[in-house]
Amino acid sequence: MTEERRRAVLRAIVEGYVDTSEPIGSKALAARTGLGVSPATIRNDMAILEEEGLITQPHTSAGRIPTDKGYRSFVDYLALTSLPDSHKRAITTFLSDALDLNDVIERSVRMLSQLTRQVAVVQYPSLRESAVQRVELVALGLDRILVVVISADARVEQSTVLVTTAVIQDELDRAVREINEIAMGRTPTALEPPLSAWADRPGQPAWVAGVTSAVIQAARGGTVQRVIFAGASNLARGSDLEADAIGPVLDALEEQVVLLRLLHEMTSGDSDVAVRIGHETRNDALARTSIVAAGYGSGPSVSLLGALGPTRMDYPSTMAAVRAVARYLSKVVDA
Repeated sequence: MTEERRRAVLRAIVEGYVDTSEPIGSKALAARTGLGVSPATIRNDMAILEEEGLITQPHTSAGRIPTDKGYRSFVDYLALTSLPDSHKRAITTFLSDALDLNDVIERSVRMLSQLTRQVAVVQYPSLRESAVQRVELVALGLDRILVVVISADARVEQSTVLVTTAVIQDELDRAVREINEIAMGRTPTALEPPLSAWADRPGQPAWVAGVTSAVIQAARGGTVQRVIFAGASNLARGSDLEADAIGPVLDALEEQVVLLRLLHEMTSGDSDVAVRIGHETRNDALARTSIVAAGYGSGPSVSLLGALGPTRMDYPSTMAAVRAVARYLSKVVDA
């Protein structure tokens, strides 16, 4: 019972802080939780939660606010909420009027932003051939390389190459430089011969062949990935982010390689909806934000969507909205 009560206290602190952006004191918690215990008992619970690093006191004599660890505990154990039926009907009604897949995606990102009051991002496949503008290679652990190809028309394709030998960062950096020297501005026909010749040079790492194939496949057209955003203004509306913190967040959003890598890592697990909170993003620009993400569709190349906002966000509603939109999009793209 004591552990359950502490969870209820933590939940009340999170929900109260999300609602008011003000620290929550023990008297307010006693009234809010309805646990039938005194403020003194709740103060004892708050002291234990603070020792565990789940809440903190921003000012002397102030109430408590959740830490990143507290939000994580809330998300892991408490944030099991379904989207209201009215919102589900709104999603179905709004998206069912779309004219084609592009229209569905653009409506989806606007709808997700409206539901969550956060920045919404949706990545989706599109058939289009274009010259290469830039190639990025990112090591994902010890056995995978994320290959990101950005086309001249700002479209993005990503793929993962499995490797059998450890990836050395210096070799990866050199490969990025040399691939870009060859690939930038080239059309598919002009790209393949010099890039294949580069891959066949003596002394190249064993993983170069797979990376080269992935770059050439992207340049040939086929499935490329478009990334669109909606609701960037939400960062400045009712947000905890100060003006000087918003710029770096917007820069990180515009740097699609960073965002795609993060979404890719988040949606590679077993959970249908993943959450990164604060410093869990491992990106200084996003250290005061949280991201809720999900994959949609099926097959070898699952597309991604997500919502980004300050750590003081309504996690249950945001997770429910991301899950619902992802499920709807899965039905559309798999049809």
